[in-house]
Amino acid sequence: MVFFQPYQGSALLFKEQPARFNQPTLLLSNTPLLVKLELEKYGTTALAELLSGQRPLDNIEPTSLAYSGHQFGQFNPLLGDGRAHLIGGVKLDDGRQYDLHLKGSGATRFSRGGDGFCALGPAVREFIMSQAMVGLGVPTTECLAVVTTGHHVYRQGEVPGAIVCRVAKSHIRIGTLQYLATQQDKDELWSLLNLLGEQLFEGFKVETEQDVLELFREVCEQLVDLVVEWMRVGFIHGVMNTDNILLSGETIDFGPCAMMEKFDFNAVFSSIDRQGRYAFGNQPNIMNWNCARLAEALLVLWQDEQAGIEAFSQILAEFSESFNRKYKDMWAAKLGIDEWSDADDMLLSDLLKLMTEHELDFTNTFAALTNSLLGHPNKALSVPTELESWGRQWAQRRAADDVAANLMSQANPILIPRNALVEAEIALFNQQGMSQTLESWLTALTSPYDYKDYPESWTSASTPAHYQTFCGT
Repeated sequence: MVFFQPYQGSALLFKEQPARFNQPTLLLSNTPLLVKLELEKYGTTALAELLSGQRPLDNIEPTSLAYSGHQFGQFNPLLGDGRAHLIGGVKLDDGRQYDLHLKGSGATRFSRGGDGFCALGPAVREFIMSQAMVGLGVPTTECLAVVTTGHHVYRQGEVPGAIVCRVAKSHIRIGTLQYLATQQDKDELWSLLNLLGEQLFEGFKVETEQDVLELFREVCEQLVDLVVEWMRVGFIHGVMNTDNILLSGETIDFGPCAMMEKFDFNAVFSSIDRQGRYAFGNQPNIMNWNCARLAEALLVLWQDEQAGIEAFSQILAEFSESFNRKYKDMWAAKLGIDEWSDADDMLLSDLLKLMTEHELDFTNTFAALTNSLLGHPNKALSVPTELESWGRQWAQRRAADDVAANLMSQANPILIPRNALVEAEIALFNQQGMSQTLESWLTALTSPYDYKDYPESWTSASTPAHYQTFCGT
């Protein structure tokens, strides 16, 4: 394992020093990830200092990254890391590389008047949600640790401050390439695309326009896979701006995210999404829209602009085709159907109509169907009576019990990070600085497809009325 400076020499990097904190304390740590990155050798005090930016990682200078972004459809040419610092990268012996990125570590030149800090509650949310996403099998950045700073920040009152250390394969966003395109920095664009090809796509060389198209196609496929996985587990990102979409296909930014409980394609929980732009059912279209913005950024590399538009348009059409195919595969797995047919569209439509009409819980409905084929290992889950008639049609269509059960038990989690439980944990940390219940729940969330009995609160739909989430980190 070696430490290195990610994106060294790039025009995207700006040297920035994290704020100074007198009492950084390691509050939460992701032990498996620490071991994977070979950082477990550091003691608790040293880790708190490293992961709060109080001491450098192998003499690497902290930096912040510049990027642009479409925020709710409106383009901002310069955003950047307003409260974040890239403290270094880790390269493992097998060649895998990861960025270490601090959030809430102080103001930078991109802060736009903000204080650059993070409250404890949003940091706890990211720790829970990112680990839950790993357990669910959704591509994601991971929270390595939460470090309390000993300082308070002001967010509708005084609250404890904290820093999140985030680990990602790459922090290059769609907005990053938009920034370079805005700068008309073609040399830097070529350089960055080659770096992405090397790090994320098995050493792929990007030297020609055709290579750019192939890389774009691969990125689109990864983003198709990502949004299908979000839909499979009922995850609502909440703020799918182009600066929050990584080209690595990993989930990033857990501020206003939430889990859908009562099934509704129009479900929105983000306090800033007043028009429902990023509602649950809109996520595929928005991801396609974001990919189109990426294509616009890459188009500056083309000699013949019209030829470039036609080439990118073809790949964007493939995005829709790929999504529709994988989306049906997702529902097939959730329903235990080994090969989807046109008739299954009506079966699914009827189910979703019933779920909407009777406000059925998304996770529990599919978990109950799965549980019934597994022999009811969870005694509390039963198929809703509203689905009895539909269930007879489903029984005629699905695969044999053992085949269907195998498909469904891998596609349908019985546990998700339910919104009320996340909020309860945040409240405990805000009130007591700790939680005695988080460890057992978080351990269970790492194996959410393990069908057995659980505390009722872990599987009960409990999203508060008028529930809202906020861009806290």
